[in-house]
Amino acid sequence: MNFSLLIKPASADCNLRCEYCFYLDHCNMYPETKVHRMSDQVLERMIESYYATPQPLYSFVWQGGEPLLMGESFYQSVTDMQMAYGRPGVDVCNSIQTNATLITDRYARMFKACNFLTGVSLDGPAELHDKARLDAGGKGSHAQVINGIDTLRRNQAEFNILTLVSKYNIKHPVEIYDYLVNDIDAKFLQFIECVELDEKGNLPPYCISAGEWGEFLCTIFDRWYKSDTRDISVRLFDTVIAKMVTGQDICCTSGRDCRQYFVVEYNGDVYPCDFHVLPELKLGNIMTHSWEEMAESQIYKDFGARKSNVHDDCKVCPYFKFCAGDCPKNRVGHISGDASQLSYICEGLKMFYQHTLPKFEELAKIVIKERENTRRSSKMREF
Repeated sequence: MNFSLLIKPASADCNLRCEYCFYLDHCNMYPETKVHRMSDQVLERMIESYYATPQPLYSFVWQGGEPLLMGESFYQSVTDMQMAYGRPGVDVCNSIQTNATLITDRYARMFKACNFLTGVSLDGPAELHDKARLDAGGKGSHAQVINGIDTLRRNQAEFNILTLVSKYNIKHPVEIYDYLVNDIDAKFLQFIECVELDEKGNLPPYCISAGEWGEFLCTIFDRWYKSDTRDISVRLFDTVIAKMVTGQDICCTSGRDCRQYFVVEYNGDVYPCDFHVLPELKLGNIMTHSWEEMAESQIYKDFGARKSNVHDDCKVCPYFKFCAGDCPKNRVGHISGDASQLSYICEGLKMFYQHTLPKFEELAKIVIKERENTRRSSKMREF
């Protein structure tokens, strides 16, 4: 089984108090301590056991909470242990998702030297970002984030941008896009919809509607298609083109099975998805269970099967091959709910695909032709 690790080394601990954070209350799952930090023993066991499984790529994704709370020495230990347990020729990828407020020159130099990809959470210019991404004192964090980005850039450390699209910025797609591309000079963008259903299917006031999401994506696409198709990577757009060109799903939301990674909490507890870190979905602990045991557990199998349990409308929808019914978290608010419901943002996704697919098909044809030309050139060089 191929899988990635999504690791929460500081659990839900964070130096910010973003209004829409879905993970902050997970600290209540571990009340035995107020400060949650992964120990060297758990770290070593995780790396050693992961390397003992056959993987084409060993992917470590460090998230939170805020993973930089661990301190610089922790990530030095990460790379030291990866080198100690890695085998010659093994491909390893480290990425870290951070609010960037704690990035230092030392962090940036380390990330550059060790080929870490840094994902920075940034919701647009200050007047939009600071509406929800607040520090513990209730002040906006934009200036600190920009300082972190400047530090990464000064040290030539690669970074991309993740933007959460909520009620606070949904009406400003062009402003956000132009700011990230022109002012931040970001080349890799990811836009995530703010949708958080409770057990009854209700949403908090900061969440967006399906129609708003569709309009946002269409506007972003038009702005991107106008001049940036060769220069700017947008994760959703890449996913669509990859599906057309290779038939592969490069994003879990477009896949047919949710079993693509394991979430590892600070103490070694393992869950199937960071949106479903729930006591009833605990698969085991890396100190006492093998990856094989957890992968074969009935809980994990049942969780993975939920993705393909789709609404009847999805089975005849022309866009199903691209969205796969969307993430189950957007279909139902709790693991015990019926995942065969339509996604809350279904109409928005339909709006997006209807608007964009003809142009995506044109782009896919160009990519296919370029690949064919490259293969021909390679064969000619062989002779």
